[in-house]
Amino acid sequence: MKKNIHPPFQETTVTCACGAVYIMGSTKKNVRVDICSRCHPFFTGQQRVVDTGGRIERFEKKYGGKYDVK
Repeated sequence: MKKNIHPPFQETTVTCACGAVYIMGSTKKNVRVDICSRCHPFFTGQQRVVDTGGRIERFEKKYGGKYDVK
């Protein structure tokens, strides 16, 4: 393996939007995530609307309320 080409692997803190904090190894420091295993619907069994980047608004603008989602 070549020397001095790999970034340093260090202990880092991963913080989720829900407030969960995890300590793990990474090449980056202080990573922030939107969804983790504590709040993801697959693991919790509860559905929650996650609107990233205005997807709902773009859909409504594109289709103009043609579809009534219930």
